[in-house]
Amino acid sequence: MSRSSASNVPPPVAATAVPPDAVTDPAAARALVDALRRRLQARHGEVPLIETHISWVLLAGEHAYKLKKPLALDFLDFSTLARRRAACADELRLNRRLAPSVYLGVVPIRAGPRGPSLHGRGPVVEVAVKMRRFAPRALASERLADGRLTAADLAGFGQRLAAFHARAAAAPPGSDWGSAERVRAAALQAAAGLRAQLGPASGAPLHDWLCAQAARLQAHWQARRAGARVREGHGDLHLDNLVWMDEALIAFDCLEFDPALRWIDVASDAGFLLMDLMARGRADLGFAFLDAWLEYGGDHDAIQGLRFQLVYRATVRALVTALRGGPAPGAPGQAAYVALARCLMTPTPPGLLITHGLPASGKSWLARELLQRAGAIRLRSDVERKRLAGLAPLADSRAAGDLYTRAGTAATYEHLAERAGTILEAGWPVIVDAAFLRRGERERFAALAAAAGARFAILDCQAPMAVLRTRIAARRARADDASEADESVLALLAARQEPLTAAERAQAIVVRTDAAVDLDAIVSAWLGARARPHAAEAQPSPAVPLPRSSRSARVRKS
Repeated sequence: MSRSSASNVPPPVAATAVPPDAVTDPAAARALVDALRRRLQARHGEVPLIETHISWVLLAGEHAYKLKKPLALDFLDFSTLARRRAACADELRLNRRLAPSVYLGVVPIRAGPRGPSLHGRGPVVEVAVKMRRFAPRALASERLADGRLTAADLAGFGQRLAAFHARAAAAPPGSDWGSAERVRAAALQAAAGLRAQLGPASGAPLHDWLCAQAARLQAHWQARRAGARVREGHGDLHLDNLVWMDEALIAFDCLEFDPALRWIDVASDAGFLLMDLMARGRADLGFAFLDAWLEYGGDHDAIQGLRFQLVYRATVRALVTALRGGPAPGAPGQAAYVALARCLMTPTPPGLLITHGLPASGKSWLARELLQRAGAIRLRSDVERKRLAGLAPLADSRAAGDLYTRAGTAATYEHLAERAGTILEAGWPVIVDAAFLRRGERERFAALAAAAGARFAILDCQAPMAVLRTRIAARRARADDASEADESVLALLAARQEPLTAAERAQAIVVRTDAAVDLDAIVSAWLGARARPHAAEAQPSPAVPLPRSSRSARVRKS
């Protein structure tokens, strides 16, 4: 339904009844599909037919009907009606987890005197998954090509995917789903297949890198599995399997035919979508998605193995694209996936950016925009403080007592430092979104950057007090942010803050957030003139205003 275009309308032929045992033959199955299509066209008018390598989809009116082909392949067996019925039931169950409004049921197709039909009392000769039909150009890949896919769209999906992963079934202890051995074997099998296509000179470095990383990450994967991070996920989460419906991105077409492809580390699910956006030249959108997935799921431990997941997914797509005879229109080709995998194999020099400023000074907005351009991982104190107390990011913390005690703040910064160190070690730039009003807190993170050999900078966010009060009032009225600071907290922190020292001012990037901000200049001031990490092609934006601001840009390095 999402992977090929509609076929031509078949010529009319005499309607015939289809005996129950005929649909085990591929030619007879296609004849059944063509006959059913004509019956549907009599009721709905034009009925496009979409064909994939394992399915047929008929688009009739407001609905779509997906039939399995009677195939027996290395990775699936749809050779009998009973097997196809079971596969349809699995597809319905699995996809209703993420797309309940799309997947409507499994319907019988019955034989009759005028040919197969979705109605009547004749014997059941086939089954189909009934779905809502998508609007034209509704796939995420199409919206991206049309310039209609936004960071907010993907951040919203990242939040929903984190919630899905949290409630998805975890791999049972007796299974080997997601084991280090299985992950390694799958990656090396894909790399070997790609090496056979590219030749040893081009394919061997990728194979050798995956082999070495698999050995390094073995303990990490074992711990992930023991910590219930291997779950029954989606398995095929790329832009062609996301659709814009009901004002949100919805994932469909979960892999139902091979359990090993969906019982995976949740980081592999998230990494697939990030990789696909990277390969399409929109890593900025990918990191917007990843930021939301991490913020709402809290799975920052996934970052240790993220680079492997990205390279593995790029390798698989490079292999599959070639096996299918090339990419779909507008999709990346094999060369793009191979180039991305090679780029990801070499981590860029690390960087650590901490924010500094009073509540509502624009720290979180800037951090969110910068992470997209820098390909960075963000840690947000307002969210992690609540997480340490067992609360969700947007939960009201008053029922849990005062989270802003000296001990609570110390524990929050300890947690942020620990996570930042792990992410730097994994080779990713880090933005720590916190107030950093105390000198000791800032010095600790400067020392952390020095120990990691990371470029360090302080993003000093400034705005007049009147602007801060206005922003706080608006934010509290919306009730859509993790921060719970009010005007009394603003006044208290303003009185207690410890100014930047002369040495810190030399490391500071000063930003007036009541004016438009040059985001690319900030990234360059932080990370220098080096190439953007992993082709993070954010769209150029030389002067971006914060919400409700349109003045000229003011960014300077102290």
